[in-house]
Amino acid sequence: MAPAAALLLAPLLLGSLWGLSAAGSLLSRFGEHVREAQAELGEQSSAREGWLWQPLDPFNSSDRRSFLQRYWVNAGHWRAPDGPVFLHIGGEGSLGPSSVLKGHPGTLAPHWGALVISLEHRFYGHSVPPGGLGLEQLRFLSSRHALADVASARVHLSRIYNISASSPWVSFGGSYAGSLAAWARLKFPHLIWAAVASSAPVQAQLDFSSYNRGVSRSLADPTVGGSLKCRRAVALAFSELDRGLSEGTEARAALQSAVRACGALEAPEDQAELLEQLEGLVGAAVQYDQQAGAPLDVRGLCHLVLANRSGGPLSGLRDAVQRVLQALGLPCLPSSRAAAVAALRDTRPRATGPGDRQWFYQTCTEFGYYITCQDPSCPFSRRSVLSAQLQLCAQVFGLSPASVAEAVARTNTLLEGQGDIDPWHVLGVLRAPRPRASSYWGARPTA
Repeated sequence: MAPAAALLLAPLLLGSLWGLSAAGSLLSRFGEHVREAQAELGEQSSAREGWLWQPLDPFNSSDRRSFLQRYWVNAGHWRAPDGPVFLHIGGEGSLGPSSVLKGHPGTLAPHWGALVISLEHRFYGHSVPPGGLGLEQLRFLSSRHALADVASARVHLSRIYNISASSPWVSFGGSYAGSLAAWARLKFPHLIWAAVASSAPVQAQLDFSSYNRGVSRSLADPTVGGSLKCRRAVALAFSELDRGLSEGTEARAALQSAVRACGALEAPEDQAELLEQLEGLVGAAVQYDQQAGAPLDVRGLCHLVLANRSGGPLSGLRDAVQRVLQALGLPCLPSSRAAAVAALRDTRPRATGPGDRQWFYQTCTEFGYYITCQDPSCPFSRRSVLSAQLQLCAQVFGLSPASVAEAVARTNTLLEGQGDIDPWHVLGVLRAPRPRASSYWGARPTA
């Protein structure tokens, strides 16, 4: 390793940020499918599970409550006791044994003789404190709490595994977890020697319309199979969708059948839900482009919407929906806003997969990241507006739009707030944030 600590910012290769706010969104399910597919590749017998006691409120010494936080260890390549430690920080979902065998940490470990450790994020997976996911409990879910867990785990794991004080610790993460990896390096330079932060949106942003600007640019990028014709075709498909949803009951029933929506499309909120799901499908094809396990990529999507059919681009989008639903094992495309709200209000923890309620709480209380379509280059429906996203925060958690905006601003103050195909790269740090910290932008090589 290089002798100087560095903050490395690269494209999305490790994790995923679920993007759309609705629980069970197609983008969320798509990302989970990719992660599960990648986890099945390779031998997992060298991974070992462990647990740490962590304080529920690390900022209040008088609060003695604690919870068990899960971690995984792969010591198969470690040159003990002074070899480097690669710490894979978990994000908005559960972590399994593949978290210490795959991705950047698992791939680099044999070369560097590194010990690989992954730390599951509090309130996700099996690391949910007693008491469930009610609002009283979620007060202890934030990036600040997660960073305190990282610092505490760094100290305790050094003792448990008798790691030399001279061993450099390198934090890894992708998307939100990439932000945590970068923030851990910035906040705890005495504990974290370097960070590899893949597509890390370290800048919180209420209205993230630039996400769809990135999607639009990638749909037109020939290096990943896109083209200007493809982008125009996608825009035309959504224009046809908007028109059909506005033409009456018969036209809406035809659209429901064509895109395999689960329910009727009479209510405006259900129409908006359907459009978000379809936008999530296109966004997922871009965000997970060419990743193992992805059921659709940019090249495949463009091929479908540009195929010469009598139904035009909308027919191609319908075929893309069918392909993705089949890959994800879904009978139809979720289209009920009431069902989405009910799922976000469900306080029962899920031991596997993404934590929809928890992550949505973090968007409402820290990050925003609400994807809208107000930018002129956006190829989707103009119904995607910020007010609708903020209304969900009020419906689910009773948080006003003003309080959400204040929370986003506070996050950037507290936390000092990437390959260019991934649309999250625009919120990353592409220049060094401090004179003594280095930042490198690693663009994905083309074939």
